[in-house]
Amino acid sequence: MIARVWRGITHKDTAEAYLKFLNSVALPALAGKPGQRGGWVLRRYQGEHAEFVMLTLWDSMDAISAWVGGDPQQAVYTAEEAQYLLDQEGLVRHYETVGTVTPEATQDT
Repeated sequence: MIARVWRGITHKDTAEAYLKFLNSVALPALAGKPGQRGGWVLRRYQGEHAEFVMLTLWDSMDAISAWVGGDPQQAVYTAEEAQYLLDQEGLVRHYETVGTVTPEATQDT
């Protein structure tokens, strides 16, 4: 399984609107894509900015390539995102998942 990690920065005043956009447009656009296995949106505030990290899980790099329509290293943006993001990073990071932790595994037996 592959974890795809993207990062974006907004002004703190537009963070809630961007989160609404992600939840209503970006995440639903991923749902049901072949090889897509879920994901999370993370946010933290730092001074005047909000940092967003989107972590999605995929079956393979081929599945990601099919979704982006080419180079899987390239970030995917909609035109609407320009009004929120202070910078549009061109590249994303991919990691092979090599271990897991579950609540059951951390309980004392």
